Amino acid sequence: MNYNGNKAENVKIAYIGGGSRGWAWGLMSDLVNCDDMSGSVYLYDIDMEAAKSNEIIGNKFNDAEGAKSHWDYLAVETIEEALNGANFVVISIQPGTFDEMESDVHAPEKYGIYQSVGDTSGPGGIIRAMRTVPMYEFFAEKIKECCPKAWVINYTNPMTLCTKTLYRVFPEIKAFGCCHEVFGTQKLLASALEDYCGIKDIKREEIKVNPVSVNHFTWLTSAKYRDIDVFPIYKKMAEEYAEAGYLKGKDDNWMNSVFACSQKVKFDLFNRYGYIAAAGDRHLAEFCEGKWYLESPEKVREWGFNLTPVSYRKENLVERMERSVRLKNGEEKPEIKLTGEEGVRQMRALLGLCEFVTNVNIPNYGQIPNLPIGAVVETNAVFTSDSVTPVFAGEIPSSIYPLVSRICGEQEEVSEGIAQRDLGRIFNAFANDPLVTCSYADAKKLFKEMIENTKEYLTMYDLNTI
Repeated sequence: MNYNGNKAENVKIAYIGGGSRGWAWGLMSDLVNCDDMSGSVYLYDIDMEAAKSNEIIGNKFNDAEGAKSHWDYLAVETIEEALNGANFVVISIQPGTFDEMESDVHAPEKYGIYQSVGDTSGPGGIIRAMRTVPMYEFFAEKIKECCPKAWVINYTNPMTLCTKTLYRVFPEIKAFGCCHEVFGTQKLLASALEDYCGIKDIKREEIKVNPVSVNHFTWLTSAKYRDIDVFPIYKKMAEEYAEAGYLKGKDDNWMNSVFACSQKVKFDLFNRYGYIAAAGDRHLAEFCEGKWYLESPEKVREWGFNLTPVSYRKENLVERMERSVRLKNGEEKPEIKLTGEEGVRQMRALLGLCEFVTNVNIPNYGQIPNLPIGAVVETNAVFTSDSVTPVFAGEIPSSIYPLVSRICGEQEEVSEGIAQRDLGRIFNAFANDPLVTCSYADAKKLFKEMIENTKEYLTMYDLNTI
């Protein structure tokens, strides 16, 4: 890599999971829209054909209307080829297939346990972590070997446990996890300012927030727009729309979308505890007691959101694979559509081309004093040249501390259990999860069933010890 005036050139990005059909195209669009950075993206994936397709598609983005920079894409056979000499490593993988995820999400329904996402918390999140963490142990070792000075950006869920693993295996790694859930809450706060104060056209990043807690169960302890405290305004919104929900823009048709919601879970949590829960309702619900929001599909509908069936994800994958063929063959031209993700901006800041503050997932160095040191937490951090410095967020407020500390403690226990390949320890965390509302005996049966359904990806464990 080198600098030419105010531009960084010959930047090398290693993309683990580079055969992605969808998310990768968003990164390609964001990169080519950046006018002060250029270089190459090395695509590594266990599905080499998918990576080769993305090599062709990525190079086509250079000719898209509005392209401001040039990026060379290359699919490579080995992870070492991708990582050697990399300035940045992006990790975004699907741990297993959607068949395994189908078990993660739907097997617990037999025991009256429903999950709206199933990739972070709950029984599905824990079994997914059992598959994913060993993969991340391998990635961390390879990064240590091939590019120890590179910045590593993780997008894979379960976010907390993936990031924790990178640091456990390679303590000197420079890694952080990115999630856009807080962004959606900032947009909701902008809507509140428009509705109650008549202030229009507020960009979500103009709402300055202080996020605390863990990924997908993040809370805001302050929110300001210029000199306006947004909390009293949000309080009005939460009280007014507690029963009906808040429907605006794309969420007007939440009943027809597996991802949208009417914000009722957010409002309920605010009205209970006085702090702003800053993630989508589908995620927030999974960290709470199972009977609160996820007791049944009917209860879920009453709370204004939807369960996301894995059958939808499978159907959507077919559509994305068909689109991949069209993009590769030139039947469809790549379009530059910004994703709203901050990965490229973070790279620019780390290269010294700008600086800014945003929420990320990194180990707790004391930015949240009343959570364990070393646990991966989500707070703001300052991005500057070759530096990510956490912002002191303060303690988790006492009203929500019991909720957050239970989840953080569970994540720490799952992390240690997987590191030791101790199925008994993992199961104890599994049985203690807020969503696992069945009996202990049934929890043991469920754990065994879910392990059996995904055993192809669990060969590193002694499954006879369950």
